[in-house]
Parts: sequence; C-alpha cells; structure tokens
Amino acid sequence: MPVLLGDDEIQHLIDEAKPLPENYRLRLQLKPKRGHKEADLDFEGAAGSSFRLILRQSMVNPLAFSVILGYCVPKTNVLFRLRRYNGKNHEHTNKLEGTKFYAFHIHRATRRYQDAGLKEDEYAEPTERYADFESALQCMLDDCEFEFPPKPQPSLPFIGEGL
Repeated sequence: MPVLLGDDEIQHLIDEAKPLPENYRLRLQLKPKRGHKEADLDFEGAAGSSFRLILRQSMVNPLAFSVILGYCVPKTNVLFRLRRYNGKNHEHTNKLEGTKFYAFHIHRATRRYQDAGLKEDEYAEPTERYADFESALQCMLDDCEFEFPPKPQPSLPFIGEGL
C-alpha cells in the first residue's frame, strides 16, 4: 500500500529542524557505485522524524546529479522523497501540467501528483539558484531547515572532487 502524505504534512517535514551530525562532511564523501558516485546520511530531525540525505553524481557528466531529502516513514521500509535537486542533464516534463524544460530543477513532493498515481516528487520547477553539484547541496541545506554543527568541519576535497 502506498504512503500518501498531504501538502501540509510534507511542508511540516520540510520545516522540521534538521541538525547535522558533527562529522556530516566526512559521512557525505561520495563513493563509486555502478557508473556514479553516491553517499547517504541517515539522521533524526528535532521533532524525532527520521530523514535520509542521498547524494548522487555521474562519474562521466558533472551536470548529472541528484541531491535528495527523504523521509523514512515509520514502521515501513518506505523512503518518501520530499525534495530532489537535479542537475541540467535531461529534459523534465511535469505530466499533469504538460510543461517541459531543460534546466537545473527542484522536485517537490505534492499530494496532487500522489493522487494521480505518479511519484510523490515527480513535479519539478526550473531554477537558477544553483549551477553545480556543490551549490545544489547548499541550496537544499538552506531550503530545508538544516542546522550546522557548532564546530567547523575539516577542510576536505568535497563531494564532487577526488574520485
């Protein structure tokens, strides 16, 4: 049975404070996996909700990436994708609206798309707020109420580098 969340529930989860663990940058180092690099981080929101941050980037095309915020639905193995920040490597079509675009874009979970039998986060809007993988991640962190640890993070070759 699919999990259906209303728009208010989705927004409540987006608005929940999401404190990042002290070592979040180390845990988000991308590792090779079948033609792309990937990392994920499970963590708990301030109100007790379970979330997963998933990062994926093509090893061939730097514009082919996804930065995903998922909600781990209690008592299920369902990951409900709340937001997905995608690269500019494919044309996207909003099926219900019939609109198409080729741009960096942000997917948003909506009840409307769920009710139509489509993926919860299939609706997307083009954006000029980011232009690469690192800035897409920063955009999500800014948009979705992430809280940074008080100690500065180590300087590392970050996410898109080094592999």
